[in-house]
Amino acid sequence: MGCVIIEGFMDDKRLPEAWMRGIVQGVDPVIGHLLRAAEQIHEDAATAIGDLTPERLWSAPRGMTSAGFHAKHLAGSTERLCTYLEGNQLTAKQLAAIGTEGGGDETAADLLSSIDLALNRYRDLVQTLSPQNFGANREIGRKRYQTTVVSVAIHIAEHAQRHIGGMIAAAKLIRA
Repeated sequence: MGCVIIEGFMDDKRLPEAWMRGIVQGVDPVIGHLLRAAEQIHEDAATAIGDLTPERLWSAPRGMTSAGFHAKHLAGSTERLCTYLEGNQLTAKQLAAIGTEGGGDETAADLLSSIDLALNRYRDLVQTLSPQNFGANREIGRKRYQTTVVSVAIHIAEHAQRHIGGMIAAAKLIRA
């Protein structure tokens, strides 16, 4: 990707990717990078699907997973992983929501709003992290797999990026 087009920004209208926008002041560098990752996820999601109609958003181009699924799952999985980051297990409502991510009739605005809510929760949690507690134990899933605070925080960003990639690819095929 390289850069994001932002109307009215500088003469060439290009803003570097979030990780190249400088140091996030006042926070640990790892936390700063996680905040920049959330910024990039937000921008890429809006660019990928912001103009898609619900029909196009939920279509499966060439048998691929729809851009809508990637967006809905990105929001839902981020929200669920934040629960683990807090040291909690999923509620029955969160577990039931997993089965609803395969399809839908949400608009791009609906999905982008859900992504924003999930990313806001993630940013709020990341800002409360202390490097001294990065190694604190966290349990993931029904089998309560052992991991650490920093591993969950990083996984949220990397998992979201996987789905951004799927969203971008599906959206490009839909537009082609």
